[in-house]
Amino acid sequence: MEESGMRSPHAAHSRHTASYNLLVNTHDAAFLARTLMDAFGLADWQFRFDHARRRAGMTDFGSKTISLSQPLTQLYDDALVRRVILHEIAHALVGRNHGHDASWRAVASRIGADPHASLRNAPQLEAPWVGICPRGHRTTRFRRPTRPMSCAQCSKHFDRRYLFNWYFHGERVSVG
Repeated sequence: MEESGMRSPHAAHSRHTASYNLLVNTHDAAFLARTLMDAFGLADWQFRFDHARRRAGMTDFGSKTISLSQPLTQLYDDALVRRVILHEIAHALVGRNHGHDASWRAVASRIGADPHASLRNAPQLEAPWVGICPRGHRTTRFRRPTRPMSCAQCSKHFDRRYLFNWYFHGERVSVG
């Protein structure tokens, strides 16, 4: 890589490596994504933001596009945005049908991505719809539920005894 005159992709966009606790604006995230994608040989791939609310990033092989969730990116700091970008770059590099298998983990490790596919402790958007079953189990939705739902933790099959009571922004509402 040094022979081609390119900086190491691990040093790309060095402005972001010094301040990991600052939240990222989307312009900086897009610049970092494009810089890293180019550094890893993905110049023919596109980058874009999407409106996903539960997943941080996505690799679309059909359109050769890596996308990041704009709403979630705005909640993340520099280090987490970089982690998501590298995660998606690893998917693009390893190719289709690998998911998070050993081949993907090897590529992820090689490029400096976290080989564990989890953002469990990452900030998340709060869903406006919250369902609570009679036993207190909770589920969330970003869209209004259209029919009655029962708690899957209480019963594997639909069971009226475990119907969720729905709340929209904290206020009890009826659905379905």
